[in-house]
Amino acid sequence: MQEQVALVTGGARRVGAATVRALHSAGARVAIHYHASLGAAKALAAALEAKRPESTLLLKADLLDIDALPRLIDAVVKYFGRLDVLVNNASSFYPTPVGAITAADWTDLMGTNLQAPLFLSQAAAPALKKGTGAIVNIVDIHAERPLKDYVVYSIAKAGLVALTRSLSRELGPEIRVNGVAPGAILWPDDGAHFSPAQQQAIIAQSSLKRPGSPEDIAHAVKFFAFDAPYVTGQILAVDGGRSVNL
Repeated sequence: MQEQVALVTGGARRVGAATVRALHSAGARVAIHYHASLGAAKALAAALEAKRPESTLLLKADLLDIDALPRLIDAVVKYFGRLDVLVNNASSFYPTPVGAITAADWTDLMGTNLQAPLFLSQAAAPALKKGTGAIVNIVDIHAERPLKDYVVYSIAKAGLVALTRSLSRELGPEIRVNGVAPGAILWPDDGAHFSPAQQQAIIAQSSLKRPGSPEDIAHAVKFFAFDAPYVTGQILAVDGGRSVNL
């Protein structure tokens, strides 16, 4: 894997950062996309560079800007000479109850969760085909079981599931396309949307009765990226069994 190159969107923090670390630990060189988290991106890259020099690349981009997405792929290929794995991880997440949904909500949530993965995958396809690469989309268990009050987010993630399966047909046999659907992994940074009681109720719905970790998602991404040569078009729930109890 030491010659392989992975691009992780939203790779500076949270699940994205854990994924970057897991792929880097497996020997891959990593392009870390960020939008506003420059400090976190620099810190992550510095830690990885200390382990293996010239193994990271930082890329700033607004994923809502469709015209910028091909340039993001071009920058990775220009710097590393190839692209083997695209991880569509970046995501907006906030409630949009019926009656309060705005056009801006739709543009943002659909843009980050569905539009950007589509156009990034399209732009990356030529480079990925050269190395029989892989695309891994970070979906959500609520793509199939909508989360109350999160109407647009749930729709967007449902679309991402459909995109994953569709691209597995369109881009095979050279490119594998799979998705990882997290359950209760990390609560939103602001903590405003889920009270402690709600968090405990969500965890109680799982079979394992505990939250997962970003590393749980990262390990699943690494599996699809490097260790599953005969798997494509699949969605793996990493949720402690919560989806079977909903």
